[in-house]
Amino acid sequence: MSVHAYSDSDIQLAADHLLAQVPQTLLPKIGVVCGSGLGGLVESLQDTVEFPYESIPGFPHSTVAGHAGKLVFGLLAGKPAVCMVGRFHFYEGHVLKHTVLPIRVMKLLGVETLIVTNAAGSLNHTKCQIGDIMIIEDHINLPGMTGNNPLVGANLEAFGPRFPPVNDAYPRELRSLAFRASRELGIRQFVKEGVYCFVSGPSYESPAEARFLQSVGGDVVGMSTVPEVLVARHCDLRVLGFSLVTNFVVNRRERTADEESPEFNLPVESEVATPNHEEVLAVGVMRSKDMQNLVQKIVELI
Repeated sequence: MSVHAYSDSDIQLAADHLLAQVPQTLLPKIGVVCGSGLGGLVESLQDTVEFPYESIPGFPHSTVAGHAGKLVFGLLAGKPAVCMVGRFHFYEGHVLKHTVLPIRVMKLLGVETLIVTNAAGSLNHTKCQIGDIMIIEDHINLPGMTGNNPLVGANLEAFGPRFPPVNDAYPRELRSLAFRASRELGIRQFVKEGVYCFVSGPSYESPAEARFLQSVGGDVVGMSTVPEVLVARHCDLRVLGFSLVTNFVVNRRERTADEESPEFNLPVESEVATPNHEEVLAVGVMRSKDMQNLVQKIVELI
């Protein structure tokens, strides 16, 4: 099926398909969206039932390396949960509202709290180091500011209001719970808090774009998450978001020979390696166990 063939009825169709097959004991209260390289979070689940995306009526398909493409139901810290292993991105060619179809399906399945994870690049090289886990306290939605918002179009009144607020998208009580969990696990030194910038991708940011994003308050940048958060907020789900910092974003251009001359008196800038997707996946593997333990501990404390 073409990505442009989906309709709003596919939300109910997918939910009904899953409700008919998922055991009542596994109908989820917690939803988890696993970002690049973070699919290992499903290892925390017990008594699992899996559904490849292609087996679910109305679901898009994920095409990105590191995204397996399945819903996994099970018990997480003894509580029924569903993990979305492999998300959908705007840059894959999906209509934006279709990238968030699974979030509305989760709502119909009974999910009350959504945990979203992603791999992101550090804009703030002092604050966010490679391997850090950043709790999202707020976001900057660049595509949304230019008209690309998953809520554009006819409002789905059954899910939420026409004009949902997002000032409370990342509630303080859940962020505080995440810090408590990190202290109990002994990884507090790797856990930060900051602002996530959403860009459409798939190209990485230019140095000028990176400097702009940092100048407006961004700490990390990535190509996902915010559309899911907006729809979750529209559905009245509580949201907790994490960014695993996988690389430093290049924020300078290569100088010309003239600019290297002493008379320019330009400040010395540190070298930052060109980002690549393999690096993103490698850091995901390195820190995946900590992310897995952190999410499991948070669910235990909820």
